[in-house]
Amino acid sequence: MALSYYTEEGLKKLKDELQHMKSVERPSISQQIAEARDKGDLSENAEYDAAKEAQGLLEAKIAKLEDIVANARVIDDSQLDNSKALILSNVKIKNVDNGMEVVYTLVAENEADLKAKKISVDSPIGKGLLGKSVGEVAEIKVPNGVMKFEIIEITR
Repeated sequence: MALSYYTEEGLKKLKDELQHMKSVERPSISQQIAEARDKGDLSENAEYDAAKEAQGLLEAKIAKLEDIVANARVIDDSQLDNSKALILSNVKIKNVDNGMEVVYTLVAENEADLKAKKISVDSPIGKGLLGKSVGEVAEIKVPNGVMKFEIIEITR
């Protein structure tokens, strides 16, 4: 798996989720399996089958998350260059067509949250802004055509 970059907060959230799966969800499913097993004949025991399936899904999620955490790197934003839009940049953009201005923070895919104005560097707008400098215009292909955004300001 490729390296992925996270803010310190984003990586902590992942680690907390992994810990919850291991310390709360895993024992809960084991308990459900034990209770279903105590009810007797396993060949026709839907509760047992459901609990075993849930256990398999949880273990797959845990393995995937462990892999992500193992390959995660925390971004040191003090080392980032403010002259270009990069991951963790706060980018103030102006829609060239209607003059509306908005500030987005460019983040890793799994930290994206549109309500918090955090957009993924893998999204069309995020990709279009990456590497641009103040004063440049990003032309971003969207389903209904091309949008043009002027980079007004880049901060951390």
